[in-house]
Amino acid sequence: MSFTGKYQLQSQENFEPFMRALGLPEDQIQKGKDLKSVSEIVQDGKKFKVTVTTGSKVLTNEFTIGEESEIEMLNGEKVKAIVQMEGNNKLLTQVKGMKSVTELNGDTITHTMTMGDLTFRRVSKRI
Repeated sequence: MSFTGKYQLQSQENFEPFMRALGLPEDQIQKGKDLKSVSEIVQDGKKFKVTVTTGSKVLTNEFTIGEESEIEMLNGEKVKAIVQMEGNNKLLTQVKGMKSVTELNGDTITHTMTMGDLTFRRVSKRI
């Protein structure tokens, strides 16, 4: 199963408390909470390029499954991470005490980030 495609954000849960926990300024949280981001994923074997466009902000990360890569987080901080694949439809990584799971089911991607007892979930559909 390939992740390649463009996905439009459909819904998200706990955006504001999660972004506050990440340390984002309140004005950025308020600007970003109602924007419908578009994620474009290009998968070439174990190599991935993920571009998320939210309003005028574009966040691009490239990584190879099982290899250490530099990932830019939602707050702009760059961290080293290793992304693993479980089965053929789930990407997992742990970054700075935060667990990230991205799961592809048909035309829907569910991205769940957990930090302590706070969970942020985004659901996007292929467009």
